[in-house]
This record gives sequence, C-alpha cells and structure tokens, in this order.
Amino acid sequence: MLRDIIEQNEEVKVNSREVQLLREHFAGCFNNEGKFDLEKFRMLIGDDINIVEENQGFNFLGKSYARMIANQESLTVIRPDEPHNSKPENRDSENIYISGDNLDALKHLCKSYSGQVKCIYIDPPYNTGSDGFVYNDNFTFNAEELKAKLGINQEQAEHILDMKKSTSASDAAWLTFMLPRLELAKDMLSKDGVIFISIDDNEQANLKLLCDEIFGVENFLGNLSIKNNPRGRQSDTFFATVHEYLLCYARNYEDCTIEGLPLTPEQKGEYSYDDNDGKGKYRLLGLRQRGVASLREDRPDMYFPIYVNSVSLQVSLEKQEGWEEVTPHKSDGRDGRWMWGIDKCVDEKDRLVAKSISTRNEFDIFVKDYLIRNGRERKRKPNTIWEGTELNNQVGTTEVKSLLGGDYMSFPKSSQYIKLIVNLIAEDNDIVMDFFSGSGTTADAVLQLNAEHDGKRKFIMVQLQEPTPEKSAARKAGYKTIDEVGMERIRRAAKQIAEANPLFKGDLGFKHYTLESFEPDTIDRLYDFDMNANINDNDILSKFGAQTVLTTWLCRDGYGLNPKVEEVKLKDYTAYLCGKHLYLLGSDFYQDEMAELIDKMADPAQQFNPDVIVVFGYGMGYSSRLMLDKNLRALADARGNKISLDIRY
Repeated sequence: MLRDIIEQNEEVKVNSREVQLLREHFAGCFNNEGKFDLEKFRMLIGDDINIVEENQGFNFLGKSYARMIANQESLTVIRPDEPHNSKPENRDSENIYISGDNLDALKHLCKSYSGQVKCIYIDPPYNTGSDGFVYNDNFTFNAEELKAKLGINQEQAEHILDMKKSTSASDAAWLTFMLPRLELAKDMLSKDGVIFISIDDNEQANLKLLCDEIFGVENFLGNLSIKNNPRGRQSDTFFATVHEYLLCYARNYEDCTIEGLPLTPEQKGEYSYDDNDGKGKYRLLGLRQRGVASLREDRPDMYFPIYVNSVSLQVSLEKQEGWEEVTPHKSDGRDGRWMWGIDKCVDEKDRLVAKSISTRNEFDIFVKDYLIRNGRERKRKPNTIWEGTELNNQVGTTEVKSLLGGDYMSFPKSSQYIKLIVNLIAEDNDIVMDFFSGSGTTADAVLQLNAEHDGKRKFIMVQLQEPTPEKSAARKAGYKTIDEVGMERIRRAAKQIAEANPLFKGDLGFKHYTLESFEPDTIDRLYDFDMNANINDNDILSKFGAQTVLTTWLCRDGYGLNPKVEEVKLKDYTAYLCGKHLYLLGSDFYQDEMAELIDKMADPAQQFNPDVIVVFGYGMGYSSRLMLDKNLRALADARGNKISLDIRY
C-alpha cells in the first residue's frame, strides 16, 4: 500500500521518467553497468537527428525539484464516496469527480487513463499576486536530501526549501508548481489530444516556454486572445486590459484535428448553389492555387491541363478533340499550379465545374464545396482572436449565481466558452478533463453538449478541497470547500438539463472520490509491522477501508475508476475479481478458503483464470501467505501457465 510506495519514492531520481523511456525504446544503448552510451545512440539514429549539446534549456530555480516530484508516486489513497456513488443517477455513470490535490490525482489517473484523454482544459492560478496562489506541496525534504537527490549545492537546496516554507508566489515557485502537473497532463493526452490553458500576461511568457519544453515547440497550435472584459480593467496603470490568453498544444501535431467552429449566417449564405441532386447546397472555390507556394516550380506534379467543352462546359482530365485546354497560370503570365493533384481531380471529377470568364476570354475551373459532407455541416477555422458576449467574465458568474442561488465563485469561465473549446477537439465518446475544475464549468459544458447532440462524452474533474473564505457567501450558504460548490453546481446543472431535454437518456451523473493522506503515526505502524509474523493486523485494513484499498489498487492496475468488479465467494471469505486480477483483502483466509480457490481455478468449466493474485499484506499472516504461494505454484505447474502472487504493503 503506502509502505511500498514510500520505498519506491526513495529511489526516484530527477530523470527517472526519461531513463525509463530510453530503456524501453533504446535498450541497446545501455552498457553492462547500466549507463547510457551516447555514442551508440548517435550511431543508432544516424544523421537524421542533429544533436545539440549546448545548454539551451529553459531553467528556473526549482526545476530539477519539480521534475523529481513528477516522478514520485502519490502517498494518497482513493476513497470512493459510496453513498453518492450508489444513487441511481450515479451508479452507472462514467463521469468522475475527484476531491484532492490535482498532482496526486494525476499520478493516480495516469495508471489507468494514460493516452486516453482527448481534451484537457485548465484554468490554473494566474499568479497575479492577488489570486491566492502560493506554492505548497506535501513532500518533506531537508537540504542534505535535496543536494543528494538533485545534484545541487547547499545554497540552491536552501533556496528551494525557502520557496516552500515562505508560501512563495514568485515566477520560479509558479513554474515549479506547474511543471509536474503539465508533465503528467501530457501523459494523459491521447495521440490526437489537445490541451488548452487559460492564462494572462503575468505568466503567459513563462508558460509558453514551459509548454514548448514539455509538449515540444512543434506541437504548439496557437496562442489565442480571448476578449473577456470588453470595458477594460480600469485598475490597470497604463492600458486597460480587455483580454487574456488560451494557449493550445497538441500531444502530436500530425495526429491532431481541430474541428472548427459553426459557420456564421453570412458564411452559410456563401453556399448559394444547389443542383437539386440530393447533395445539398454548395459554393464554388477556384481550383487554381493562390497565395504562397502557388507556382509550377513549387509543385510540378500539380501542373497539368484540364479540358473543357466550350459549349456544354463539361470537364475532362483526358485530352478531347475540339475541347479547350485550361492550365493554371498567374495573372503575370507565369505558370501556376492547381490546388489538387491529378489523382484527386480524377477521383473528384463530379465536383469540378468549368466557367467562362468573359473578362479574360478564357475558362477557369472551380470545385463544388458542399455545406454538408459525410453527414456533417462544414465548420470554420477559428481565428486567433475570440470575442463575444458569451466570453465575458460576468457571464460565468451569472451562470453560477442562477444555478446555486448565490454569488459563490469569482469570475468562473462561462459554459458557452468551454463548449466552444470542447467542440474544437472532443467528439462523441471522448474524455474531457479539467484538473483545476473550480465551479465545475467544464463538467456543465460537457453535459450540455451531450444533451444537445445526444453525445456520450465523459468528464474527469479534479478540485482541491480548498476552504471557501471564512465570511464569504459560499461559506454562509454551507459550502465549506470549493469542491463542494463544484459538485453541487454539476448536480443542479444536470437536473436543469434533464428538465429541458426530457428525451435525452444520456449520462447526467458522476462518481465521486476523495484523495486521502495519513498521519505519520499511521506510516510508522506500517513500517513497524513484522511481515514475517504469523499474525494479521485487521486494524490497518479498517483504517484504510476495504473499498478504498480496492479502488486505489484497481486504478493502479489499469482498470480505472469505473471497472466491473465481481465479488467471488470463497466459503465465507469475499475476494474481488477484475479482469485478470483477483484481490484478497481480508484476514480470514485459511485452508478452507484456499481449497475453494484452487478448486475454482482448477475447474475448466468455471472459466476462472486470474493471472495475478493481489494480497493486502497486513491482512494475511505469514503461514497463510506461504500456503497461498505453495498452492499457486503447484496449480501453475499443472495448468502450464504462471500465476503471479503480488503481496502489497
């Protein structure tokens, strides 16, 4: 349980993640002493990659510390909110809400959801000096430990400790706070996923550099300006700020697709043609390439003749007697090129249209661009400047006030704004994540989108149990922490959506989990436990709770927070089966239970074939563990396949 993780964390180094990736993909570049051979690596990659040895990185005080923290495992457990989760609207929900530190949450979630999240939106603290941001974490190191772990000197180690002790809001503290969270967020993104980050001028430049390093400069999609305060912030000294930023990065640029925004009425009006052939309205786009790289020498393969019947205006890609030859050329007489190659022109011949250009006494070729293609209406490419009343700060405040009946959050983003973002990237069945979820706007937006289009997007929300201000309206209304406000907002939004969309039968609930840490005396008890004694400690299991242990392990083993778990009865003992893992948590596991387990696994008719037996080490005495190990070995020999015994502490 925690003891295993503490011991594992003691071995973590700053570059543990990177070394693991190198071992996975370039195992041959490690020598027999376990050291990475750079010359072998150079030979392996050849001349395709230019290795830059100069120190060109983005550095700040605390960077190596932040990288080490990203590699540490969380010392929290995941406690399910069983009364909430068992309600009819939540029982089968695939939406997730986690109360706790988002760094811990990300470390847990990466075990099951790595590479599965299509869209991440976050609105982190802006570090304005007045937004309440202070750096803090749960890790306790002294200067000597930091020197050894990070390879830094005494002065640097003391500076990092001072940054932690003083609840610093410096740029370095903010970057130290953000780096491990963004590292883990990258792991969560699917190969075609995108992260969107709201930020203002205080840290925009630093965030851009940090994201360039974590996600890669080549995966930068855009830095959008969002006009969220049209009147301007009059408290500013020189210029009244009317905007903030939305920084966008892809996990892999080449795999990413931005869906675009709905067309405006004016843009829809451009689709004015209709052949009444069932294909719908279309507009005409010139086939001649315009703009940059529009000359024949830029793409010689895209310069070829197209033939036009001057009477019927029919188009052919093959030479026809008496038909006129049309080639792409520029207004200055130079050879140009077509927008499509010849193969695509042949495949899409029915979309090619010839028109007589009387002013030039020649023909030109156009393409039918249909408003609806593959059953979906065309979208427009988003601009880098967004404006509209739905983006204004006050709109989000009004939404929360309308739902909850009070002014409980300061300028949350509006659900309409988040819907615009989600619509750019997340399609049906995709996972949308927000690990600074605040008032729950992102969850509300996902539920609205699903109801509008009968969708099945799922959300994962994470919010720290940050206390509401002592004399605030939220505290007076009974909300002790921000996550309580967020969850209640989601409940009320779901109710409102259900009432407005009575035919929608989609998921409007969510499962709730809380991350819990334990006092030092509990950790001491785990270390004091004698693993070789023929006793068990039921009190340790009751302190965690069986469902908490099971939930934490299921997520750790890759089954997520919505797995199908089967209770397995072994006499009066209850085990839990999920996938290929069988979990034994209780203490009363003896010969009768062992015999029942072996009988079930040995009987082909029962199709009971777990590959891994996971045991809560404090709950099973030494002799019972030996008995289990001996019998599983014998069964594995008889079946001809290995059965792993995983005892966890």
